[in-house]
Amino acid sequence: MKGRELAAVGFMTFALFLGAGNLIFPPLMAQQAGENWLSAIAGFLITAVGLPALTLIVLGKLPSIDRLTSALPTWMDRGFWILILTTIGPAFALPRAVTVAYEMGIKPFSSGDGLFLFSILFCALTLVLAIKPGKLINYIGRIMTPALIAMLGLLTVFALFNPLGSPSKATDIYQSAPVVNGLIQGYMTLDAIAAVVFGWVIINTIRTTSSQDKETSFRDTLIIVGIYAALMALCYLSMGYLGATSSNIAPNASNGGEILAAYAAGQFGAFGQILLASITLIACLTTTVGITTANAEYYKNTYGINVKLSAIVVTFLTATISNVGLETIIQVSLPVILILCPIAIALILSVIFIPKASEPKQRCASMGQTMVVLISGVFGTLDALNILGKLPDFVSDTATHYLPLFPDNMSWLMPSLVTMALVRITRQFMASKQPLFG
Repeated sequence: MKGRELAAVGFMTFALFLGAGNLIFPPLMAQQAGENWLSAIAGFLITAVGLPALTLIVLGKLPSIDRLTSALPTWMDRGFWILILTTIGPAFALPRAVTVAYEMGIKPFSSGDGLFLFSILFCALTLVLAIKPGKLINYIGRIMTPALIAMLGLLTVFALFNPLGSPSKATDIYQSAPVVNGLIQGYMTLDAIAAVVFGWVIINTIRTTSSQDKETSFRDTLIIVGIYAALMALCYLSMGYLGATSSNIAPNASNGGEILAAYAAGQFGAFGQILLASITLIACLTTTVGITTANAEYYKNTYGINVKLSAIVVTFLTATISNVGLETIIQVSLPVILILCPIAIALILSVIFIPKASEPKQRCASMGQTMVVLISGVFGTLDALNILGKLPDFVSDTATHYLPLFPDNMSWLMPSLVTMALVRITRQFMASKQPLFG
């Protein structure tokens, strides 16, 4: 790729990840972290930027995205992708993006309830941009993302040179362990699972735009991931500093949206409201386009379904669900996402730590990788039930005493790593014994 193309795809990658949720996470965390906000953000960057970047690099190394699950039984392979694309798509993330875009981008300037009309128009625009995935670089990488970066840059410059307050005293959890709590908050953005979904768009774009040479294509992938990581880290740092200095204008805020709204109004007045609305609308639109395109790409590659038909179904479901009670949809979908996130990360780690010796021409299920998925799924379910407050007290107390990282909602990690280590040791042992039986 040429320099401009690399920059455009890197910008597109950044914009796909930068939804409204990513903007409102860091300000609230940094406000609570107070004088320790930089330590908290450092931990946050490791999991909120590092994990997605690692996921994209691993996907870029595979011959095709679906090879991530090709060593699983067919039912598990297809089930994983359908669940992950549906929950991150029309069942959860897409309706949430539409609703947030309306609440922060339109509602402050209108009276009455205009969500129904807005959802139709917003999903129609998403459909128009998604049915031509080859144009995504032009739509997002060269047009929308530079505008988004410019507006975020304006907020950042004013936050640095004209802060509306100073960092306050950290809350208890951020006094004792700011980095650890930042790590947990970054993990809870669920961007690692979003990276698996966006991989369909990003890696396919790189391979259709880049050289056919695998080494050159992978080098381009590394550069693009580097651009994404740098831009996202700068965004999180600036939003974090903004939140850390917001205690005077938005004390005891319940969410990051309140902090951003108060800051924009306090810094720019009415123009600030328009600026924040524009940032939110563009951020949500790039996310909905990316997720819709990912769904369409998967169903085309796996089942041969026409891209336009898939995109129409996804956007229709999104517009419908956006208007039938998002809270109910979240209650149903969030447990599934919380379970799928550990599975997705475990799959990425298994590709690194227990890679297959070669890529078979025919599908060949791996007992080792299947065990990793099952173990991460079981303990991920335990974490999900704990997050949702559905575990009986005696189970929660027992798990707190005996399961590492259970209080941090990451009890799946150690069992998954132990399983991978055992699989690797077993493979090496069997390989060393092979000549005796060969």
